[in-house]
Amino acid sequence: MKCPKCSAAMESLRTSHGVIQRCTGCQGLWLDMLVNGDLKQMAGDVDSGDPVTGAKLNKVDRIYCPVCPNSKMLRMVDPLQPHIWFESCANCYGRFFDAGELTDLSERTLEEFFRKFKATARN
Repeated sequence: MKCPKCSAAMESLRTSHGVIQRCTGCQGLWLDMLVNGDLKQMAGDVDSGDPVTGAKLNKVDRIYCPVCPNSKMLRMVDPLQPHIWFESCANCYGRFFDAGELTDLSERTLEEFFRKFKATARN
C-alpha cells in the first residue's frame, strides 16, 4: 500500500484496536473501517510523526484512497475541534490522518472544553 499524501510505502502496526498502516515517509496514518475503539487512546502509541510535516501535508487535500484507488477521499472536520481535518473514503470508510493529527485529536484545549460545555448547557 502507498501513502495517499507522499506515495511512500505504508508499514503495518498491530494494536489492541486492530491493524493500522503508518507511512514510512511522512508518518501519516491509515485506519480502515475495522479499526475500533477510542482513537484518542491509540494516539500516543501510533502517532509518532512530526506535526510540522503533518501540517504541511494537510494542505494536500485532493487524494485518492490507498485501498480503493479510484475513490477520491473526502475532507472531514472534527466537530469538537474544527482545526483538525482528516480524509475519509466514502467507499471503504477508511480514514487518513496526517502526522500529529491523531495526537491533536486526543488533546482538547481548555477553550475547546468550555466551548463544548457551553453548547451542552444551551440544550
